[in-house]
Amino acid sequence: MNGCNVIIIVLNAHTPFVRHPEVSRSPEERWFFDAVSETYIPLLEVFDRLDRDHVPFRMGIVLSPILCHMLRDEHILDRYLAHVDRQIEFGREELARNAGAEEYRHLAQLFCEDMAAKRRFFTERCGGDLLPVFDYYQKKGRIEILTTAATYAFLPFYAKFPEAVQAQLEVAVNACRGVFGRSPQGFWLPELGWSAGLDKYLKMYNFGYTILETHGAVLGEPFAGRGSFYPVKTPAGIPVLSRDYYARRDIEDPGGFPQDPVYRDYYADAGYELPVTMVRPFLEAQGIRTQTGYKYWASGVRGTEKRIYDPRLAAEKVREHARSFLEARISRLNQAGAFMKEQAVNLCAYNADRFGRFWYEGPQFIEALFREGAFRREVQFMNPAEYLYKQHPASFQTVVPEFSSWGVNGYAEMWLDASSDWMYCHSVRALERMIEIADRFPDDTGLKERALNQAAREILLVQSSDWAGMLYRQEHAEYARNQIEGSLRNFTTIYESLGSNYISTEWLTSLERRHNIFPAINYRIFRRKS
Repeated sequence: MNGCNVIIIVLNAHTPFVRHPEVSRSPEERWFFDAVSETYIPLLEVFDRLDRDHVPFRMGIVLSPILCHMLRDEHILDRYLAHVDRQIEFGREELARNAGAEEYRHLAQLFCEDMAAKRRFFTERCGGDLLPVFDYYQKKGRIEILTTAATYAFLPFYAKFPEAVQAQLEVAVNACRGVFGRSPQGFWLPELGWSAGLDKYLKMYNFGYTILETHGAVLGEPFAGRGSFYPVKTPAGIPVLSRDYYARRDIEDPGGFPQDPVYRDYYADAGYELPVTMVRPFLEAQGIRTQTGYKYWASGVRGTEKRIYDPRLAAEKVREHARSFLEARISRLNQAGAFMKEQAVNLCAYNADRFGRFWYEGPQFIEALFREGAFRREVQFMNPAEYLYKQHPASFQTVVPEFSSWGVNGYAEMWLDASSDWMYCHSVRALERMIEIADRFPDDTGLKERALNQAAREILLVQSSDWAGMLYRQEHAEYARNQIEGSLRNFTTIYESLGSNYISTEWLTSLERRHNIFPAINYRIFRRKS
C-alpha cells in the first residue's frame, strides 16, 4: 500500500430553477429557501468552526449553475429574507404559546434563535452572498468547487445531439468563470447519468475528471480491476472516480444513520399540527398547510408513541455515527489496500440537501466526521483534484463505463417512463429548431438577438432533469408539467415570431424578467460545430 488511505466527500448542491415575480408568493420557492437555511448556511458555519479550530478538513462541493444564479438573484433573496422573518416571528408566537411547557418552549427558543442566527450569518457574515464564502474556502484549499450541466440535464438522453451537450457544458463553464474567476476541474454528471461518448465532450471543455455511480465503472468494459477503490480513465482519457456503494447505503438507505429514532423528525412540523388560524403565514393557496421549520418530535420508531426531540441525545448520536461511519470506511480501505500498491480511495458522494434539509443533524455529522478524522493517522481527507494530482495517470486502467445513473435501479427509468416520455419528442423537436435558427441567424443584433438568446434559455430549461424526476415521483407533478410546457410555448412563440419577422417587445421583456437565468448567454452556442 502506497501511503495512507484517502476519503473523499463530495456534496452535490443543486436546486430547480424557480422564479415567479408575477405572483406575490410561490410555494415552490420553499425548496430554495429551505436549502439555504438548512443546508448551505449550516455547512458554511461548519467550515467556519473547523477553520477556527484548525481542523484540516477537505471536501468537494458541486455548486450548480442554477443554484449560483439563484444565490445572486436579488428578487429571490429578498423573498428568502421575508420568509426567514416570518419564521422568526412565528417562533416568538411559539415561545408565548408554550410558556407553560418548558420542554417545548426550550425547543421553540432554540429554533427561533437558530433562525435569527442564520439571518445574521447571511446578511452580516456573508453580506447577502454565500458564494464568496464558498470561494474563500476554495482559495484556502479546504474545498474544491465542481460544476455540473447548465440546467442539470440528464445528458445521456442528449448524447446524439452534440449541440445540446456542448451548450450545457459551455454555459456551465462560463457561469463558473463568471462567479469564481476560474474554470472548474471537476464535472458532476447530473443524476450521475453516464453514457458512452460523453467523455469526448468533457475532454473538449478541459474537465480534469468526473464521478460515476458504483456500477458505472465497476461493470464497465473491461471490469475495473480495483473496483471503486481507485480511479479509472475513459477512452478519451478522462479520469473517473466511483461512488462507494456502502458509504451511499449508510446515509441513503431506509436503515441508514439519518433514520435513527433520536434524530429530529422532518415531517412532524407545527405547520401540520396547530390550528389553521395560528399558521396563516405558512398557508399556500386553497389553505394548504406547509412547514414552518418548528419541529418538536424525534423520529421515533413506527408503531410506538412519539417522543419529544432532545438535541443533546441527537448530538451524542451524531458523534457515535460519525465514528462508526469513519471506522467502516477505514476498514474497507484497509481490506482493499492490502491487495493494492496504489493509494486506495473511498468516495462518499451525496446530494447536499440530505445534510440539513432532510437530516437536521447532517451538518453536525459532517463536522464530527472531520474532527474525528483529524486524530486518525491511517486515513486522510482530500478533495478530488488533490487526490488525482498525486496519482500517476499511467496507473489508471482504461475502461468504457457502463450506462448508469444514481436513480432508481441505477439506469434511466426515473427520467424516462410513462409519466415523462411525452416531453422528449417535444424537447428534441424544439432543440432541432433551436439549432436551425442559430445557424439561420448567425449575426443578428438588437431585438432579434435578445429573442434568440431567450430561446436558448427556454431550450436549456426544458432539458432540466428536475422536472422529469418530479413527474416520476408524482411530487409537484403539475408544477413540473407546467414548467416544461411553459418553456416549450415560450420557445415556439419566439421561433414563429422569427419566421414572421415580428415579436412583441413587451412580451419578450416580461419573459426576460421571469426567466432571467444566464444573463450573458449567447444563442450561438447552439450553432452546428464543424
